[in-house]
Amino acid sequence: MLRQLARLTREIPAAGSGALAVAVYADGNDETVAARESGFEGVACVDDAARLLGLLCRVWERSPSERTERWALGVLEFVLWMQEPDGRWVNFVYDWNGGRNDEGLTSSVGTNFWHARALCGLSSAWRAFGDSRAKAAIERGLEHVLVTAAPSDVRALHVEACLRLIEHMGRRDLEPAVRAWAGEISACAEAGILMNNPDEHGTPHLWAHVQEGVLADASTELNEPGLLEAARRSASALLEPIVLNGFDRASVTPYDVSSVVGGLDRLAAATGEARWSDLAAEARQWFGGRNTAGEAVYDRARGRVADGIDDGRLSENSGAEANIEAAEALLDDAVDSASSALALIPGR
Repeated sequence: MLRQLARLTREIPAAGSGALAVAVYADGNDETVAARESGFEGVACVDDAARLLGLLCRVWERSPSERTERWALGVLEFVLWMQEPDGRWVNFVYDWNGGRNDEGLTSSVGTNFWHARALCGLSSAWRAFGDSRAKAAIERGLEHVLVTAAPSDVRALHVEACLRLIEHMGRRDLEPAVRAWAGEISACAEAGILMNNPDEHGTPHLWAHVQEGVLADASTELNEPGLLEAARRSASALLEPIVLNGFDRASVTPYDVSSVVGGLDRLAAATGEARWSDLAAEARQWFGGRNTAGEAVYDRARGRVADGIDDGRLSENSGAEANIEAAEALLDDAVDSASSALALIPGR
């Protein structure tokens, strides 16, 4: 996981001395591949970099080292550089020279995942390293978030970032917004299952579906038991059956599984109920072979995670998102493998 992320990390000199970003995709030979799902998107993005930043902060907090901190701060430089003066973020760079994709559907500024994830990553960096630039960037980014609507899956990330700011920055002024957002997320449900947006029906997509965990956290911080009950209902109706059937779906990615694991872990922490921690442990077995392919998705010998399983076939590719999300779900393994990864970071 971290070894593969180190292999995918590249310098972005235009973003500043020591700035680093992570390649979006890599093929079976670990050669980097640009994103082209919506036309030519680029080689690296804030969406992945912000998540990597948050992951590295958690690894550093568990096992502090100067080299992990340098890696994290290099990624922080890139995330800061991609913020526009109005507080919003451009997502992709076209190339390693830093040419920005300002107009692409998956790159231009707005109320989107990369803006929300930037706030989450920066809040982790501020908590871990006390970087004042991260704090200033958060303030600018929040100005946009506080006055715009967002679907539940994106709003959940806003809540996650703001809960961290309330706890670690003393931003109690954010509580009214967080209460309102948590209420919106709780209300966006169908048959007890939390939906990702009001237009979604049936079974919601699992990637980025973190609402159960976020509501559990919000319930604890805000002393709102109703939010915890909404999280429980959805976890029972959606997450539990998926885990028990081994994620038996046509297509499953590490991001799907990590989202489920994260929700269950947070429910376990909020309730103290072993039911949820047991389910989270079972869900993690997907990475080891309890899946429709019957193969390990996490190749421990190579230190890489496959991009997913489609129709029972394990992907040969191993990009940034798969390894970041797997490392979040298997954080103990990520911490244990950190030392072997750090020697691979460019310019370090």
